[in-house]
Amino acid sequence: MQIMSAIAPIRGKFRRAVTFDVVVGCGLGVLGGYAFWYGPHTKTNKMYESYYAKLALQQNKE
Repeated sequence: MQIMSAIAPIRGKFRRAVTFDVVVGCGLGVLGGYAFWYGPHTKTNKMYESYYAKLALQQNKE
């Protein structure tokens, strides 16, 4: 005869919580990486590229 308990058994909650934390952490990390790469990183690189292109033109004129 099986006795039913009033409290639901705790099974898999830790594993589910850890999996959720890892998945959300990785997802937010990738999202943050894309935001950085296509945000300030590309703007800064375009600025550097234009500066060095202008500098190369000035050196070629001399």
